[in-house]
This record gives sequence, C-alpha cells and structure tokens, in this order.
Amino acid sequence: MTVDTDMKTPLQGAALIKDEVRRLPDAPGVYRMMGEDGEVLYVGKARSLKKRVLQYAQGRFHTQRIALMVDLTRSMEFVTTRTETDALLLEINLIKQMKPRFNVLLRDDKSFPEIVIRREHPAAQLRKHRGAHTIKGDYFGPFASAHSVTKTLNTLQKAFLLRSCSDSVYESRTRPCMLHQIKRCAAPCTGLISLEDYAGLVDQAEDFLRGKSRLVMKKMSDQMQAASDDMEFERAARLRDRIRALASVAQETQVNPETIEEADVFALHAEGGQACVQVFFFRAGQNWGNRAYFPRVDKSDEDLDVMSAFLGQFYDDKPIPKLILTSIEPAERELLAEAFALKAGRKVAIERPQRGEKRQIVDHALTNAREALGRRMAESSAQSKLLAGVCEAFGLDGNPERIEVYDNAHIMGTNAVGGMIVAGPDGFQKSQYRKFNIKGTELTPGDDYGMMKEVMRRRFARLVKEEEAGEGAVRPDLVLVDGGAGQLAAVTEVMADLGVDDIAVVGVAKGPDRDAGLERFFIPGKTPFMLEPKSPVLYYLQRLRDEAHRFANGSHRTRRSMDIKKNPLDEIEGVGPGRKRALLHAFGSARGVSRASVDDLAKVEGLSEPLAQRIFDYFRKG
Repeated sequence: MTVDTDMKTPLQGAALIKDEVRRLPDAPGVYRMMGEDGEVLYVGKARSLKKRVLQYAQGRFHTQRIALMVDLTRSMEFVTTRTETDALLLEINLIKQMKPRFNVLLRDDKSFPEIVIRREHPAAQLRKHRGAHTIKGDYFGPFASAHSVTKTLNTLQKAFLLRSCSDSVYESRTRPCMLHQIKRCAAPCTGLISLEDYAGLVDQAEDFLRGKSRLVMKKMSDQMQAASDDMEFERAARLRDRIRALASVAQETQVNPETIEEADVFALHAEGGQACVQVFFFRAGQNWGNRAYFPRVDKSDEDLDVMSAFLGQFYDDKPIPKLILTSIEPAERELLAEAFALKAGRKVAIERPQRGEKRQIVDHALTNAREALGRRMAESSAQSKLLAGVCEAFGLDGNPERIEVYDNAHIMGTNAVGGMIVAGPDGFQKSQYRKFNIKGTELTPGDDYGMMKEVMRRRFARLVKEEEAGEGAVRPDLVLVDGGAGQLAAVTEVMADLGVDDIAVVGVAKGPDRDAGLERFFIPGKTPFMLEPKSPVLYYLQRLRDEAHRFANGSHRTRRSMDIKKNPLDEIEGVGPGRKRALLHAFGSARGVSRASVDDLAKVEGLSEPLAQRIFDYFRKG
C-alpha cells in the first residue's frame, strides 16, 4: 500500500492509483485493484500498464460503478508480460481464480462430458469421460450434458458393438455377457470376434464420430446388400439394425448444419442487468447439444465486453474448436483469436455471420438465449417472493440469501450420513452441497440427536475457523433441520457452544403419519406453529426438506453400496490389483479363494508360498 510521506496516512482511491502510475512501465501486463483486507476488486489487462492505469487516476469514468471501484481501491498489484496476448491469457486465468466483484464472471462453469475410445488395451473400450485428457485414446466432444452422451453411447454400442466394460471385467470373462445377448457388444473378451475384426469396428466408430457418417453407412449398406444376395439373411438383419441406429443419431437433433463441420456458437441476450449466453456445440457436422449460461454482469457492461470476457473464461480450461460463431462481435476480437490460436496450437476463427446457414444457426441460438433469460427472470421474481415469505414466516431480519438444510440417513445406525443442501435467490446451489460421514464412535446406533450434533459441530467449527483465518467463509442466514423440539435443542446447544447462536435455526417436523402439508415449525423461544396448507411458502419449504432428504439418502445409499462391494481380498497385505485379479480369475470369487488350500493358492501365477499361507490364514483367523 502506498503511503503519503508528508501526512503519514495511507493513500487510497484515485490518489493511490496516481501515485502508482509514476512507477509503471509502458509495457503490456495485468493489474489488480485491491480493497480492504486484500479483497480483489478487479483484474484487468493492458497493452500499456502506464497508460491504462492513468485513466483511472484522471477520474473520467463512464459509469458510477467504475467510480465506486476506484474509490474502494486500497492497493494495487502488477505483472508485466511479454505481449498483450500473454496479458490476456493471464487476466483470464486470474479472473477465474479470484472471482473479482467488478469483473464479468462466468458462473456454473463445469467441464463437459465427452466420449473416448480408449486404446490402451488390445480391444479398445468405448466410454464416457469428463475432465483432463489423461487416458490414451481418441476424444470426441464436448456434449452439452451427460444425458446426451449416454444416449449417443447407447446408439454407438448398437451400431458398432464396442465393449464398455472395464479391463478387469474383460479379463475375467469366460462367457459373453448380457450386452452381447442383446446385440450391443461383439464379445471380443471370449474370442467371438477376432481382435483384427474388432479393430475394424473401432475404426468405423471413429470415422462416424469424425463426421464420416455417410461413408460408414454406405459401407454397411453395401455389406447388407451383399449378405442378402448371399442369402445370409440373419447377418443382413444385424447390419440393417446397425444402420438404423446410426440414422437415429442424425434424426434426433433438430439442427444439423450442412456448412459447419466443427464450431461453437455463442448468442448473448442482456436485459435488466442480467444476461444469458446460449452455447451450441457442433462436431462432425452434428449438433451435440446446447447449454444456457447466466454470467454475473452489471447493467452498465457493454454487450461486446460481456461476450469477450465470457469467451475468454469459457475456453480457459476447454478445447477450442476451429470456428467460433457469435451473435455480436466481441471486444478485441483479433486479440482474442490470437490468444486462442496460441492455446490451441492452430488457427482459430471468431466470426459474426451476416447471412446464410451460419446466420440462421446464430439467430436460433439467440432466440434460445432470449427465452432462457425470460424464464430465468420470471423464476427469479417468484423466488424473491418466496424468500420474502420465508422471512415473514420466521421473523428474519431480511430475505435469506443462503439457506442451509440438514438431514440424516442411516439403517439401524449403520453407514450413517448427514447431508447439507444450500438454496438461495438462484435456487438450489448444488456445488455447495456437503455430506458428512458420521464418525462418532460413542454414538448409540440410531441416535439421531447425536448424529445431528456431530454434523453441526463439524460444519460450524469449520466456519468459525475459516472466519478467524479470514478465508472468506460464508454464513447461512437460515438453518433448517429435519425434526422437532429435540433436534432443535441439539442443534442450538452446539451452535451456542461455538458462538454462532446468532444464526436463525428452525426445526421442521413432519405431520402425523408423515403427511405433507401438516408440518409444524419450531423456533427457539416460540410456540410451534403451522403454515396455511396451500401456502406457496409451505410448498417451498417442503421442497427444501425433500431435497435435503433426497441428498442424504443418496449419499447413504452410495456409502452402503461401497461397503457391500468391499472385497475381503482388499484387506490382505500383499494382494494388490494384479494378484486380486489373478485369484478371482482362478477361483471365481472371494468365497472360492477362501475355500482353497495353500497348495492351490500357491499355484496361482504371481503368488509365493508365504503369501498363499497368509491368504489361507486370513480366511481362518476366526
């Protein structure tokens, strides 16, 4: 922080920025404006740091928002770069990391699912993939949703009969699985198709996913005709079914362009201080789905700046196509294209089409963006009314921005899990959901009060620790717990111990016979009460409780399933994945291993006599 040596008081705002300008170089770089306690207010890039930052010091602002940002500035940090392109890439990265409050910010940024043909095995595997490309193979995507990937995978299995099983399952098969019976796998695991012929199916699938669908279907059609001419009607029927499966991929998508092989389409519609960017993905000449995004913007932000910021953040961690089509030309389009080309290692074109099929597709995306934002604004208005109703019902100081709802799930006290869901003005915030595996060893099985105490202690002890460390912890405005007076007393006791008893807590008790609509609400120091049976607020609270119940039960089922799937062999020292596979292949199951003699165990490849004795002793230790 800069200090005025005459007055011995820290400079701030425009005065601080003006002082910083004196030491800045006339070179490209990235600057950060910081507020109280080091909060990052804004991250920007410049061709010349000196000239760009000087504009803030001169006090000629286009909007009150920028004036407020300058006024809040208490310090600045700078990084010089070799080129303006490098500055742009660094700016994008820092914005995504730091999420400054005055930048346009991409929200709900998740990786997209893809299809991968994994080639690490002699019989290539077809599977869904999400995340970094760490597996050796061919990747195809992105797809807009997991549902669209699953649908396409099912079609590809019918058409090309590629395996989806794991390597361990593949190696242990002695007869074809059910997928072969329903004609969705060629069963290379048991030799029903040679690896050479199977590789031919893999190549066909790759050709299809790369856009050579007509060529693949013509070859299949020729093979079907030849089989029919040879009176091999069963083989001809199988080829007919495979052709139909491939044809269904093209028929199911509404927009399949003839002039676009590979492109992403972005359409922006902004209204009332909110914005929606609709993104369509085209690969191999097919529409692989679309997704709506609602970036954080200000009503003073120009559309071209929003589009530029969105594109930069969107492609920070995603593969970049050869062509990007936009409804409006982004700010600094050429610089953005140069940065994308640097990342992709090839030319990337950013275009705003004016006519033809490309313009029609962009207009179609823009219509979707306009409609999605309309729905969002209507939902937001309704959500605000509901939160105002919650505020009135529970006597809160203001509409809750963050509601946390807790529930527990277990069977006779086993595999107990606590679930926390989060809701607010934007609906359910699933990225904030948390599960708590109950660890207390002194708890009586089925002790719901004890379980809830453990969950609340862990959640709010962490909150207190984060607040003390200044780590940006987020406090809930309202805590809802599933239960009545007993659960409420357990929760308030823990929160009082931790010094967070200023947070509003409400218990939600189910009605007689667990009837929805007859719930009673418990607030410390107040008489339990009910809401009007047809009240929208009551329906909203029921949705919150049901979502917490669903999440807790799902987490419990996952934990129970993992417990059931545990193999005794995993607990034996010296038995790793390879030896475990060899044992299961030799004896069929863990039970078969448990019945084997030391001599039989020692005959398994990779097992020494001492290890065979250890395995034998393990199953007889009781």
